[in-house]
Amino acid sequence: MNDSTPARQLKALDNAHHLHPFMVHPELRAHGPRIITRGEGVYIWDADGNRILDGMAGLWCVQLGYGVKELADAAYEALRTLPYYNTFFQTTTPYATRLAALLAEKTPPGMDEIFFGCSGSDANDSAIKLIWYYWNLQGKPGKKAIISRKLAYHGSTVAAASLSGLGFMQEIFDLPLPRFHHVEPPPYGYGYQQPGESDEAFAVRCVKAVEDKILELGPENVAAFVGEPVMGAGGLMIPPDGYWPAIEKLCRKYDILLWSDEVICGFGRLGQWFGCQHYGVTPDIITMAKGMSSGYQPISAVALNQRVGEPITSAKTEMAHGYTYSGHPVACAVAIRNIELLESSGLIGSKGREKAEYFQQRLAEIADHPLVGETRGVGLLGALELVKDKQKRQRYKPEGHAGLVCRGHCFEQGLVMRAVRDTMFLSPPLVISESEIDELFSLVCRCLDLTLHDLQKG
Repeated sequence: MNDSTPARQLKALDNAHHLHPFMVHPELRAHGPRIITRGEGVYIWDADGNRILDGMAGLWCVQLGYGVKELADAAYEALRTLPYYNTFFQTTTPYATRLAALLAEKTPPGMDEIFFGCSGSDANDSAIKLIWYYWNLQGKPGKKAIISRKLAYHGSTVAAASLSGLGFMQEIFDLPLPRFHHVEPPPYGYGYQQPGESDEAFAVRCVKAVEDKILELGPENVAAFVGEPVMGAGGLMIPPDGYWPAIEKLCRKYDILLWSDEVICGFGRLGQWFGCQHYGVTPDIITMAKGMSSGYQPISAVALNQRVGEPITSAKTEMAHGYTYSGHPVACAVAIRNIELLESSGLIGSKGREKAEYFQQRLAEIADHPLVGETRGVGLLGALELVKDKQKRQRYKPEGHAGLVCRGHCFEQGLVMRAVRDTMFLSPPLVISESEIDELFSLVCRCLDLTLHDLQKG
């Protein structure tokens, strides 16, 4: 088989052998998958030759866009020099060492201990174990409960899926495991803010839900609170002003570790290296992946501050945790070059802020569309709520149908825009130009018109 294999044959092979993630398989196999064959800049092409503007940067990750020669060259040079070696047995490689130092430089001050993995899910799995290990070393083995939020997404391993607050990911697998607790309301104004409730009052109510759970469990039993700075795959929920500083203050009050899951928000998505910096908080733990290599290589990391890192690095017991590919030299080489390019391009800085402002301006203009109940965004993240009645915030029935109709029109019109329930997401590559932003929102408007037409037909 080669790149010229006919699309029909590839679809047949895929249907016969490929078990896709997050999929109702009979639906997929009834018509076969869409086959993406190449990418350049902010565009991808399918096997039928259709050009598609990737409004989701892959899965929130292709910060520098597709076809970046410098990243390919970094991978090639590492493959030629040292295609693999592990970081077990008191060994390291120049790539892992340099990347660890670079990440310590970009994270908030004091986050100097870096552990490597391969995905956001395994980074969050690793963080859970390191948190529990830390409290054991502190002589507080009862502090094991981890508080997350309803509708949060933190990954799909057994532990990370338990950490997530999405029932459909848990019920069929007999999850969540014990020790994981979820609070509501999440900081999602469109879904949970009461009529007449101010943003400040809503923020207070969201924080109080966390404090109530801490007191219910007992602070002596709570190890950590985890949250994405902006909740991503669960619904792109942007917290109200004051929410994150109040959460940090709450964690310090009850001696609970603050964990920022930056798998989506890290590496420029909100305009700074990490989302916690955007919101002015300093966590004890940061997990990261996705934009760390612009998706060009599978790599993730956990960063620990001195409070958590020092007891672990000075412990007399073995930290019996790690992966074959922890600190993989090729992945580290690509991540190093990716971070260098993000910095030298100005995408994390004034240039990135100007682009984000234009993106948010164009996003806000769509709020007048009759199908859109709300638009919201920050940095290069945007969401649209699809509704039947704007005033009543009434959805089309069944829930999620409007989102699927809209997503289908997007692909047909040459756009990737993700749907979760009836919320549509945008998260384009950071390299998107103003003219490409214009093209993106022109396509969005066209797809909204087509979706409204279909929904009104019933």
